[in-house]
Amino acid sequence: MTARILLIEDNPQNRYLTRFLLEQRGHTILQAETGPEGLELAATARPDLILLDIQLPGMDGHAVARALKSDPHLRTIPIIAVTSYAMVGDREQCLAAGAEGYIEKPINPESFVAEVERFLLPSPKGIVHDARVDR
Repeated sequence: MTARILLIEDNPQNRYLTRFLLEQRGHTILQAETGPEGLELAATARPDLILLDIQLPGMDGHAVARALKSDPHLRTIPIIAVTSYAMVGDREQCLAAGAEGYIEKPINPESFVAEVERFLLPSPKGIVHDARVDR
């Protein structure tokens, strides 16, 4: 199953690696460097999945997730927080803001695509996936 995935990430190296890995599996990657740009692109492109960095300039990922989930046209799009925030409580904050999943940076290139693709599969209502890789 290939998907249209919106990547909201300000770091060029992270964008490059993420895009490279996902495009190798046939996914189409849309990119935004800021939260407002990501919200606009989500509204116009209606992606199948959103990968969201939390540490964004101006508007952080938590605010972006809350805005996405408050929009009736976008709230069903799964959001995966992909972040270097890995302290106690960070995962819970991401999920509370509206993310369905959480992947810690640095990503593992060998498992990243499979972790992301788990969120493209239908899941029983109310079950939250945790794609975090324990290190």
